[in-house]
Parts: sequence; structure tokens; C-alpha cells
Amino acid sequence: MKLSEVLADIGVDERIVLKRRRTWLLTESIANIDNQSARDSLIFNFGSQSEGTTTPGMNSDLDTLACINVLPVIQDWSDWKLGVFNLLMTEDDSVSPGYCLLQVVRPDAPLPRYGESDGNFVKDKTGKLFYKNPLRSLCARYGIKIHGPAGEQKNRPGFLDKDNVLALKCTTWPLQARQWLDQQCEGHWPSDEIKHLCSRTGCLLVGVGCRGSEHEQLEWRISTSFSERLLMFNLNITQIRCYVLMKMLIKTYINPRFEDVISSFMCKTVLFHCIANTHSSIWRENNLLSCLSQCFYLLYNNIISENCPHFIIPGNNLMRGKISSENKPYLREEVNKIVSNEGEALLKVLGIKYDDLGSRLRLKFYNRSLIKSSHIISGELLFNLAIRISVKLLDTYYLHEDRSPNVAVEIFKNNISKIFNCRYEGLDKTASLLITPLYCTTLGSVLASININQYNTVSIDTLKLISLGLNTDVASSRLKLASILFRVQEIQKADVVLSEIERRYDLQIVEPVCNCYLFERKTLKQRFHELCDNHNEEVLQYITAFCVTFLPCEIHCVPTELRYEIQRSTQEERICRTERDKRWMDYAVVDSLPYLYFLQYKVNNHLGRHDEKQAALFKLVRTIKEEPHLGHRETALNILGKCMIQEGRAGDSLQCYRCHLM
Repeated sequence: MKLSEVLADIGVDERIVLKRRRTWLLTESIANIDNQSARDSLIFNFGSQSEGTTTPGMNSDLDTLACINVLPVIQDWSDWKLGVFNLLMTEDDSVSPGYCLLQVVRPDAPLPRYGESDGNFVKDKTGKLFYKNPLRSLCARYGIKIHGPAGEQKNRPGFLDKDNVLALKCTTWPLQARQWLDQQCEGHWPSDEIKHLCSRTGCLLVGVGCRGSEHEQLEWRISTSFSERLLMFNLNITQIRCYVLMKMLIKTYINPRFEDVISSFMCKTVLFHCIANTHSSIWRENNLLSCLSQCFYLLYNNIISENCPHFIIPGNNLMRGKISSENKPYLREEVNKIVSNEGEALLKVLGIKYDDLGSRLRLKFYNRSLIKSSHIISGELLFNLAIRISVKLLDTYYLHEDRSPNVAVEIFKNNISKIFNCRYEGLDKTASLLITPLYCTTLGSVLASININQYNTVSIDTLKLISLGLNTDVASSRLKLASILFRVQEIQKADVVLSEIERRYDLQIVEPVCNCYLFERKTLKQRFHELCDNHNEEVLQYITAFCVTFLPCEIHCVPTELRYEIQRSTQEERICRTERDKRWMDYAVVDSLPYLYFLQYKVNNHLGRHDEKQAALFKLVRTIKEEPHLGHRETALNILGKCMIQEGRAGDSLQCYRCHLM
């Protein structure tokens, strides 16, 4: 019970587990809300982050899967579709269990396609074509390291490590897993209802072959990730804690010596088998150590036999080729120490350093009160959600950057209409309510730019459209409105909007949100964490401030001092840009807080309010010096330099420009 309490203290309790799941599922919905991906793909988050089976100290990576929808996969000729590039899952004795080959099918008839090998296809002895995994060529293009079926993105300051997996979708349940649907186990888990839901998820094909297989370079692994997610969501808190402890023990005692031999997925598989073959009554908080020992006992037997059968496709041995004859005795010994008895297991748990679990447990024996991690976890989760919203906006803007204003208007109208015409429910509806207002503000700003260019004014309908997004965060959309009002000489109205923004922007709470490029973040504000702990995504409108982003087609809404940002690079510099740079370097982008003070400086100067103007300038200088999480400090220095020119302080202006270039 003390161990269960400690795990709850570090975020492995029902509330935080559900919060983790909600947040990462919501990021999926945001990524897929209008399906604008150039590859016509859908994005999914799998693994411990989205399952809620991790802790801050474990530093788990994020498993992101891009499911390509333009290549339909079939398992039977009767599913063939005319005029479509079909791929047929084929299996024979030469293909490893849990894997398949993807045979290319003619689009005009349900027959094999014959031809010559090229970059995407390989010809077999009979001339039939089989589809190759495109992951390696894509990762090579973007400089991403490959690990198994995934492209790794690691050691990015302030961001979770990511494993990016490309997969194809088959809408039918895999033939190799048909027997699992009818199988009855002692624990009567999973239920027939859960199995029925699993059977409707189909399967994924991941481009990696079985190690040592004859067709390793051509094989695709059959993945049941959607079903495994359903199974994980069906576990009780003791089962989840048991899984977390398994991973911690493996990381502590096994991985330092036998890296990659026992994976988290093996631990999950072992847990599934244990739950399926034991009575549900044993999975109680006061029986956690016994449950843990049972899981490790099964893992021990798997190591002895060098066979860890996949839970849904048992023919797929997850340990195949993993354990060398030299390592096996030592590996067996280490695992045996954990399964000997509950006392031995407890001693091993006391040695866990992740999240100071061992130390916390010792203190818990003396009934010491310990600081809980829930508010830190909640803050990180919601901040990551805000980053995902920022990513979505950048992705959308990137599709429009070379468009004329009128074309951009039509595209944004279509995006908004597409979202409104879909009858979203659940988290998809929540995602639409988070994204659509931001689209409306951008559309209104593009229309305003057209209005200002033609008539030097802005229509009431355009202002109404902009106003739909005013409450998405504390500042960014309102700053666009204030900028537009200033451009059309509605100075008093702009002043009112800026005063409202400053009132809403609590410096002790609000965090800037920027995803234009990677930079290391320091600890988020304490009160930000506290508010996140008591709320879900609805609190973002009060505690986050997105970058203010003006596209080239919004240029007439931008003050003169900021327009130069749109032409920030020479042609030679453009060639050297990274993929991330291409998504924002041709925009005028500035953090909300410095832009607020810059506009206040401009407005107060126009109104002849000297003291207020100097106060705004002081706040701008202080923000650049003291706010640790500015994403565009160089832009803030640039506009500060412009202010110093107006103040007649040429030396200070030159210093700003020098710092801006560093």
C-alpha cells in the first residue's frame, strides 16, 4: 500500500493517467482535424506517454505514427478496388510470423502487377512486384536517425524525444490474429466486448522486417497498436502501476548491462499474458508486489525459452534473436533476483532512482509527507498541448505562404467550412473549437490587409471575423486586432485593446508558446503548473500567449518596423534553411509580450503621452532581458532598436542590432 501511495505521488494515479491520455489523444485530433497533410496521412500517438504509463523521471519518448492513407492494403482479392493502387498482404512459410510482404496489384484488374525493380518496388523470381519500406529514404532526406521501424529525433532541447514511424493501414483484422478473438483465458480478460472493438480497428503495417529473416528487407511488421491501446485503456490502476514498476526495474537493473534486450513492449506483453491468465481479484493495491513478482516470473520463463509470444499474434516471438548465449545466464540471474520472493522484489524497488522512488518509499515508511508531482505533470502536459496547437498553425500557414491574398482567403474559408461541415464529437469537437477560432482570426487579418491596401479601412464584418479568435489565448489574436486598428488610425480603440491585453497578461502565470525553432526551456512558472493541475485544455486561453504571426498576405496589417522581418534572408541564406526554418522565416513573427509593449510605445507616442510611452519602452527592455522563454528575442531586439532610433539614442539602437544578429 505504501508503494502504491508513492506511485500515486509521482503521477501514477487515476486522475493523472486519464489527464495524460486526454491530452495526447487531443493532440492527435488537432493534428488530424482538417487532414491537410501533403501525404494524406493521419497522425497517432502511441506508447507510454499517451497510455499514461510513465513518470517525469523516466523521461519516456513520444511514439508518433504517421498512417499513410493513399495506399490501401487488402488481405483478400475480394477487397480489391478498381482504379486504386492496392497492396495485397501475402504470407507463406518463408515469411516470419507476425510479418507479411506487400504485393503490388494492378489498378485495372485484381491481378498481380509485373515489372522491373526500382526505388519503391522489388521484383521476385516470378516477376511480381513487392512494395519496399520508404522510411530509410525519407529519414536520409531529413537527417533523422533510424531505430528499428522508427526515425529517431533525440536530444532536442526542451522537447520530448520522438520515434517517428510510418505505417500503412489495413481496415480488416489480421488473419494471423483471428484465433485470438475466440480464445478464452482463465482471467476472462479481455472481455468479448473489448475483443469485438479490437477486431474493428484493423491493423497497421510497419516497415521493418524480422531480424535474420530471408525477406528482412521486404517484410512489413503487422502491428495491432490500436487494439493494444484499447487493452491498455481497459487496465485498472494496480495493473498500470505494475507495468510502470516493471519498466523502472528493467531500466535500473537490466538495460545498463543488456541494452535493448528487454523492451517496454515486452513488459507490456508479459503484463497482458499475466492479466489474461490470473483471476481479476489479485490485481489490488495491497497485492502490488505479488503481481509484480508474477510478471517477472513469466518474464523469467520467457528468457529461459527465449520466446516472448506477442499477445495478439502469438506466432510472433518478440525475443527472437535478442538474447545471445553469452548474456543469457547473467540476464536470467538478474531477473531471478526479482522473482525470488516479495521481500527481494521490495529490496530491488528500493534501489530505483527514477523519480526518487526508492527514497520516497523509505520516507513513506516513516509517514513523512512528500511533495506530489501532479501539478508539474499537468503543466507540462498542457504546455505540450499548446505547442501542438502552434505546430498545427505553422503547418497550415506553410501551405499558404506562396499564395496571393485572395487565394489565401479562399483556402482559409475552405478549411473553416470543412471543419464546420463535419459533425465532430468528443475530442475531435474539442480540437475543432481550439483550432477554428485561430483560423478565423487569420482569415480576418488577411481580409483586413486587402481592405487596408485598397481602401485604408477595415469592414465591420472583417472585424467580427477577427473577434472570433480573441479568446484563444491571452494576447496573440488581440494583438493582431490592435495592430490592424493602429494601421487604420483607430488609435483610441487600439489603446483600449492593448490595455485589455495587459490586464489579462499575468506575468506570474502566462507562458509564451513558440514552436518556430527548438530552444531549451527553463522550468515553467509555479502558478502556471497549479492552474493546469486543476483544469484541462479550457485553461489555455488564460495562461498561454502564442507568437503573433503575420503571413506575407497580411503585410498591410503590420507596422512598418516589423515588415522587414518578412524579407529577413538573402537568397544564399534561403538555400541553407532547415525544414523547420522554411515554416516561418518568411513571416513577420514576434512574441506577444514584447509586441504588446512595442504597440503601447507606438500608440502612446501617437497620443502624446510621454510618461506612458517611456513606461512601455522600459517594459520592452525588461522583457527582453528577463523573460526566459522568448522564442523570437532577436525580433524583439530589432523592434527595440527601431524605438531607440525614434528616441534619438543611436548608440543604444546599434547595440540592439548587434545583439539581434548574434
